[in-house]
Amino acid sequence: MHPVINDEFYMQLALDMADRAIGQTGINPAVGCVIVREGRVVGLGAHLQRGEGHAEVHALQMAGEAARDATAYVTLEPCSHYGKTPPCSLRLLEAGIKRIVIGCLDPNPAVSGRGATLLREHGVEVVAGVLQPAAEALIEMFAKYITTGLPYVTLKTASTLDGRIATHTGDSRWISNEQAREQVHAMRHRHHAIMAGIGTVLADNPSLTTRLAVPGLHPTRLIVDSQLRLPLEAKAVADRTAPTIVFTTSRADAGKREALEARGVQVVAAGDGPQVDLRHMMEWCGSQEIGSILLEGGGRLNGAMLEGRWVDRVVLFYAPTIVGGQASPANFAFDGVSRMNDAYRLRHTRVDTLGDNVCISGYPFGTVFERIAATRDVKGGSDDVHGTR
Repeated sequence: MHPVINDEFYMQLALDMADRAIGQTGINPAVGCVIVREGRVVGLGAHLQRGEGHAEVHALQMAGEAARDATAYVTLEPCSHYGKTPPCSLRLLEAGIKRIVIGCLDPNPAVSGRGATLLREHGVEVVAGVLQPAAEALIEMFAKYITTGLPYVTLKTASTLDGRIATHTGDSRWISNEQAREQVHAMRHRHHAIMAGIGTVLADNPSLTTRLAVPGLHPTRLIVDSQLRLPLEAKAVADRTAPTIVFTTSRADAGKREALEARGVQVVAAGDGPQVDLRHMMEWCGSQEIGSILLEGGGRLNGAMLEGRWVDRVVLFYAPTIVGGQASPANFAFDGVSRMNDAYRLRHTRVDTLGDNVCISGYPFGTVFERIAATRDVKGGSDDVHGTR
């Protein structure tokens, strides 16, 4: 059966285009736009790079004069403010668009709703909320960053059925199958940074790069290393494919810091205590416009990030194997809860199969948009927050 051709049909096309651009727009959201006139698609566009034309601009350029009296389908509310580019709302008005269908409003409290209001005030019919859940899921990383100034964190682990990420000897290759590993590299492509603890780096000496069948984007490498044990010959140091940032403390050896910096590694003292201060680290990342992090840590780092409520989404890959052994490291290592009612429970879970592997994903503290709705002032946001589109 052919799909029904309606607003949802064209919005899905816009969502599909935007989804393909996730990872390459910096801290900007991925956005898609489709322009339809008299039953014919006359313009297509997606936001491809921060500081360059938005999805609406690309679609309007393709449509040309055919945009007049047409309908524009946009996954995210058109911007109404001057940022790195002029407002898209004005471009749509100038082109003569007569109807706008929007997936979701801008989560930025300083501008949310303004684009839609501007268009309505100029006589444009505006329909908002078409395929809204999918549109919000598309920009959840942007929503976290623009409302908090902190990066969105996806925690990923690959383990055996008994929750082990290696045997008692430290052997971990390979737990997951090739299909699961391909998914992980696609996730790296879609995040600004990848984070690992020094234990993982010492055990596996990973490159922490994106390796796909086609060229992919390499995330910035973040290594949590309180005592600066990172070997100078480690792949994450020697390889210059992507920047490497090491988080340590002010107590770390100054000579080792100088040696790492001489090899192009940026060393950041995140706190004065014996361990890296996670809040300091996350706030520093946000200040450097690192808007999303793929956490591929060991059990201790995973547990600390989860306990600190820094994790937004969890993606767990399970292989149909059991290794046992009390000394085998677990995917989460922390003191744990005393009651099942206090356990971290994933919400909005999804289960996928990849060959003989199973992927379970979900949100330990609710989706970003649920948290925004619970905390947002109904009268609007702060003028201190500005849009980045």
